Amino acid sequence: MEPANENRRIRPSEMTIEEFLNAFGGVYEHSSWIAEAVFEGGLTRDFDTIAGLHDALRNVVDNASREKQLALLRAHPDLAGKLAVSGELTAESTDEQASAQLDKCTPEEFEEFQSLNDTYKGRFHFPYILAVRDRNRQEILQNFRSRVNNSPDTEFAEALKQVHRIALLRIETIMQDKTE
Repeated sequence: MEPANENRRIRPSEMTIEEFLNAFGGVYEHSSWIAEAVFEGGLTRDFDTIAGLHDALRNVVDNASREKQLALLRAHPDLAGKLAVSGELTAESTDEQASAQLDKCTPEEFEEFQSLNDTYKGRFHFPYILAVRDRNRQEILQNFRSRVNNSPDTEFAEALKQVHRIALLRIETIMQDKTE
């Protein structure tokens, strides 16, 4: 890396709480408590890498109570759901869903997403969550169909895994945007 780029690289360990929360508070959907906990625990140079910061944030989630984890899962929007249609998603969720062309569903696909969303939430009490970047609508629907019949414990673990994947992708985007 060239020295000029090194000077522009984002360094969480040098941020104020306001800067840190502005940059990373939304990495986990509507759950800035996670970034706050990492900051309050003390930022070190280990958090100046994508992997180091992701590990710290993930550890907060993994060590949280089941109730807090459930609240985190419930903070996520439905895929191709009513919030997307009404334009009420976060900017990150809007971009992620658009990258998978979920904003271009056929009427039949949209109806299937609505039906699967309703069935899934009725069964698990949180929305279906999938890191959709680099996937297409058909792949997402296939994954959705296969997961709706999982056991509650299996699906809770899978949803958390997907939340962590989404967070990692968001951290990568933030860190890369600051160095270009």
